[in-house]
Amino acid sequence: MTLWLTIGAVAVLSFTCKAFGPALFGGRTLSPRVRSVIAFTAPALLAGFVVVDVLGPRWSAVDLTVLAGLAVVPLLLWRRAPLPVALVAAVAVTALLRIP
Repeated sequence: MTLWLTIGAVAVLSFTCKAFGPALFGGRTLSPRVRSVIAFTAPALLAGFVVVDVLGPRWSAVDLTVLAGLAVVPLLLWRRAPLPVALVAAVAVTALLRIP
């Protein structure tokens, strides 16, 4: 029951926060600093999710195969590979390293 109450509370809070933005700032233009903070929120959250997923529960179980797969992405992007190619290569490296 606690889980569903938490999910409901998060849903209501999310809806409320999303409704306040247009209500408070509907006709105004935001400053460049505020726009940059908003633009970097999603990548920061994604990076946090990746770190938590890689380091495991309670940050105690590092999965080296996932680290190897993640290391492939910046290398391929640095070599000007398209993002879908880099992601498929990361998945392939991780899968190949997990084969016993």
